[in-house]
Order: sequence, then C-alpha cells, then structure tokens
Amino acid sequence: MKRQQASVELNKAHFPVTVLGPGRRIGLWLQGCSIGCKGCVSMDTWAQDASRRVAVADLLAWCKRVAAQGLDGVTLSGGEPFDQPEGLLALLQALRAWRTLAALDFDVLCYSGYPHKTLQQRHPKLLALLDALIPEPFVEAQAPTGVWRGSANQPLLPLSPLGQQRYAEFVPAPLQDSDKRMQVAVEGGRVWMIGIPARGDLAKVEALCQSRGLSLENVSWRR
Repeated sequence: MKRQQASVELNKAHFPVTVLGPGRRIGLWLQGCSIGCKGCVSMDTWAQDASRRVAVADLLAWCKRVAAQGLDGVTLSGGEPFDQPEGLLALLQALRAWRTLAALDFDVLCYSGYPHKTLQQRHPKLLALLDALIPEPFVEAQAPTGVWRGSANQPLLPLSPLGQQRYAEFVPAPLQDSDKRMQVAVEGGRVWMIGIPARGDLAKVEALCQSRGLSLENVSWRR
C-alpha cells in the first residue's frame, strides 16, 4: 500500500514578512477555521478547501528556495493551524529537521484562536515543536496592547530556549505607534495586506480607495 504524503490546506505563503514576529520571516496561512471570531479580518481563510491542499514536502522546498539568502523565522497563522493537527505536526517536524540539518537558527511562531489551556491538553506534541505561541480567540472589543497581537487578551508565550531568547523582551513591551505597520503585496492579481490592522484601518483604506474611484471587491474581512 502506498503511503499517503503529508499535506496541509494552505491559503497563502509569503516571504519576507516583517510585521508578524521579529526579523525577515516566512509567513504561512493555513486554510480552514472552526472558531470564526467576530471581527476577523481573514474570513477568506475560514472555509475548508481541499483544492488548496499542498504537500508538506513541496511547501518545505518552497521555504528553502525563497529563504536561501537568510531567514529569521517562520510565522504560522490562518485560518486555525491547530484545526489541521496531523498536517501541522508534519510541517513542524519538517521545519525542525531543516533547521537542525542546515544549522540554522530561525524560530517558529504560531497563532491560534484556541485558549492556551486547550492546546496544552489537546496538542502538547505540537506545542513542543514551537518556539513561541500567540493563543486565545480574537476579541474585537479589546484593542491590542502588545506587539503582533490582535486583541488585549492574547498573550505572547515563549515556549523554548530560542523562543525565550527572541521573544522575552516583547512579552511585557507596550504596543507603540511604530509597531502598527502593514505590508502590502501583489500576487496572482490580488492585493494582500499583511499584518494586524488597528481598529478602523480597513474601513479607512476602503474609503480612500473609493475616493479615488477604486472599488474593493471580495475582501477578506467580509463574507
């Protein structure tokens, strides 16, 4: 019997990402989310979509190719990465093996809408392969107080010695105006805004576009 190749449903991948963790990072957004937080700006990642399934080996090959000139970290988001535990495990193991064999020091940061306690109970093996975690559901009414977080209830948790080294200084640091940055990328005829917008930013972007005769359609923050 032929062994089935490990895979994940992937919404998008981008490099370099500079607004979701320290340094120049690979960003991987997994497809599918069963949580569906009110006010989510990535509703396009909610629905499961088998047509977006990618072999972990192929995804790792892409990571190695785009990061050939240097890499500080990998950020996993979505969607909800922990809704694909088998694929996520294979991906994290592949990233760990690459890092070890190539003697690299990039870190792996993961976002999740699940409470930390839930992840500790259900997925300890996955947490053991991460360097840092930003868990808990997004709460639209709680504006963020820390860098890289969507709402004030979401902590930044270093999970490994490397995570402590890279993230400890950011855990207590208050959110500064300079931290409120977004990236814009044009890929495949679509415009991607990468990062965590401040409350009202997307409405301002839409209003500005309309004032210049540009209508935004099929945006990720509306269904």
